[in-house]
Amino acid sequence: MATNKTFTMIKPDAVENGHIGAILEKISASGFRIVAMKLTQMTKADAQTFYAIHKERPFFPELVEYMTRGPIVAAILEKDNAVEDFRTLIGATNPDDAAEGTIRKMYATSLGENAIHGSDSDENAAIEGAFHFSGREMF
Repeated sequence: MATNKTFTMIKPDAVENGHIGAILEKISASGFRIVAMKLTQMTKADAQTFYAIHKERPFFPELVEYMTRGPIVAAILEKDNAVEDFRTLIGATNPDDAAEGTIRKMYATSLGENAIHGSDSDENAAIEGAFHFSGREMF
């Protein structure tokens, strides 16, 4: 069953490069409502847990280092067909492959530093949202 909420995270590279406001404006202009948001910094343990699905991949240590090097903006977004529409808005993981006008095409610098995360399923949106917003019923 599709939900009307998804999770996003503006990653350290986009925060460092001053793109928080522009990215949030693009999200809002695309019809999403921000229902929860916070600026935070992931610890090494947080990043290892959040990205545990990738722990056997060769890029895992680099991913953990990247995601802990600076603050991130975590948010819960609401809109009909939220997960699929948000994945379209952010674009392909590799900004070179992302469609014009997508967040990653506009703000990502590389495959490894791709500006933003968007949940890939309703189930993962609930898990990821609960990870960053514990104690709140978001889904």
